[in-house]
Amino acid sequence: MSKSNLAKRASHAGAMITEQRQLVCRIMERSHDHPDAEQVFARARDHDPRISLATVYRTLKTLSDLDLVITHDFGDNRTRYEIKKEDHHDHLICVASGEVIEFRDPELERLKKKIAKRLGYELESHSLELYGRPKS
Repeated sequence: MSKSNLAKRASHAGAMITEQRQLVCRIMERSHDHPDAEQVFARARDHDPRISLATVYRTLKTLSDLDLVITHDFGDNRTRYEIKKEDHHDHLICVASGEVIEFRDPELERLKKKIAKRLGYELESHSLELYGRPKS
């Protein structure tokens, strides 16, 4: 099994990358949602029934500690994970289904910087989560 990009980045950062950790990295790369550890575990078990939930948790923690994976708490008592990307995006969380929608809005980005400047700050980083439900 060749190393995924995430596994290579983790290896270069000093992490020991076993076959099961490579699998977790692949699962994360293929995830288009923001899975929690149990979802990553279920997806990984489809490929390797020997993998343990503890291995998944340890791998996700290692990736988070290496700043390769971001953890999110969207208020549903589940820690969700996503691969850290170079491009910034915000999140809209559906309170009815739990779906997480990533979005980018240049006007909103300008407004955030403008607000920080008005308050006497230079914006270094930020995170925005919007919560809503579909219109009826």
